[in-house]
Amino acid sequence: MTETVYRGYDRAALDAQYDNRAAVPDHADYSARWAVDCAAAIEDFESRLDVAYGTAEGETLDIFPAATDGPAPVLVYFHGGYWMSRDKSDFSFFARTFVPAGAALVVVNYGLIPSVDMDELVRQCRNALSWVHANATSFGGDAGRIHVAGHSAGGHLVAMMMATDWPAVGGVPRDLVKGGCAISGVYDLEPMALCYLQDTLGLSAEQVKRNSPLHLTPTTTAPLLIAVGGAESDEFHRQGATIGASWRGHGVPCTEIERPGLNHFSILAEFAEPDSPTTAAFLTQMGLG
Repeated sequence: MTETVYRGYDRAALDAQYDNRAAVPDHADYSARWAVDCAAAIEDFESRLDVAYGTAEGETLDIFPAATDGPAPVLVYFHGGYWMSRDKSDFSFFARTFVPAGAALVVVNYGLIPSVDMDELVRQCRNALSWVHANATSFGGDAGRIHVAGHSAGGHLVAMMMATDWPAVGGVPRDLVKGGCAISGVYDLEPMALCYLQDTLGLSAEQVKRNSPLHLTPTTTAPLLIAVGGAESDEFHRQGATIGASWRGHGVPCTEIERPGLNHFSILAEFAEPDSPTTAAFLTQMGLG
């Protein structure tokens, strides 16, 4: 008899719930297409690449300034990769969607586990947002209209930013984040510490507690979009549903969006389409709908 490790799953079954690459055999095709789109975005849009927002290795970001006159809303994007892989440069293609819509785009890098631990990774992301608030006017952005978005591990970071006591962290306004969009996010880190990912993440019980948005009190009542693909695993659906229910209880307007037939990678591809339901709702949240 196999041992149950989490919510009725044994280790192999829990691993399968979070092994997105195994669930989507053509996942590499998405990355290949995005690489082409990223190269085109660098050619087509003004950019400021590898801007340092801190002194630690990995604390850099890419900026795609607003193309409109006057201060524009700012989208700060946090990439996924289970906190251990990917790079900001893999997601420049979002400039093709958000800059023409009237936003400034900032794509954040952070130190990857195991070169840093989860606490340091989250600290760096908070530092990035503080930097964006202080420097938004330098790239045509409005420091009073900062929105955050991210996919997978980036969805987790979106929620962590919305559960941050900003005045205590960096002397910035409590309402720093005006809204968020978390796509296929992970908001409860307990299963991360019980599946194959723990081999690299090395999460302690205290780190799980400190960095699980599901168990934190949001520090904002800004709206949060929570998107998940219909073809994603039961655990990703549970993660989205539980954070929505929890945070609505704290007064956060949470809108859950399920995209039928989309998997963990195709839902991100859809986010690059300005007329897709999730993107249209997020642009409306940003005042650009």
